[in-house]
Amino acid sequence: MMKQPFNRRALIGASGGLIALALLPSPLRAQGLDLSSILGRATDNALDKLAQPGAFYNDESIRIGLPIVGGLGGRSGGLMGALMNAGNRLGVLGGITRTINDAAGVAAGEAKPIFREAIDDLSFSDAPGIIRESDGGTRYLRSSSNDQLHSRLEPLIDGALEEAGVYGQFEKLADEHSFIREAGLSRERINRSVTDQGLDGIFAYIGNEERDFRRNPLGRLLGN
Repeated sequence: MMKQPFNRRALIGASGGLIALALLPSPLRAQGLDLSSILGRATDNALDKLAQPGAFYNDESIRIGLPIVGGLGGRSGGLMGALMNAGNRLGVLGGITRTINDAAGVAAGEAKPIFREAIDDLSFSDAPGIIRESDGGTRYLRSSSNDQLHSRLEPLIDGALEEAGVYGQFEKLADEHSFIREAGLSRERINRSVTDQGLDGIFAYIGNEERDFRRNPLGRLLGN
């Protein structure tokens, strides 16, 4: 009988899972749930909700603003925000904001494997101090994997924005209205801004799902 090779990564992952499980509240331990499975469920639920038509746009707390350029605009206001808001009032930008939010929802619906892979790569034994927090898993996922998730999400956002015609709309409007051209918007900047804001919204929803799951693990497992 051949001796199986020693798998240090598997051992570390298993021990990390045991530590994470031991630190969870007793109702979660009773269900045999570790933080990885909770975070996976929370992520799936959050992305399912955000993939629904109008989800990003209809929730003002996560609604994606018009692209930020040079740190101005979008949710933060400033000169760029003033220019874009003026354009909105004049009817120039029409439904672009809604279209951008809808595109982010499409990308969210395709992002489950990306988030699951990031969760599988986490070693929760690295940060036992935050596991007890109501959204500790979410915050740990973001602090550990934000850059990786951003780079993996950008192509999905880019494709969704292209499919929705956002880039074409900006190009057309830039040809007709100088203030849009002067803002320096490019495909790369639009994509980066929407990805940044989209991730903010996704993590906000994942955190809410994690908190709800920890409060009522049995109910969430049964779909209540």
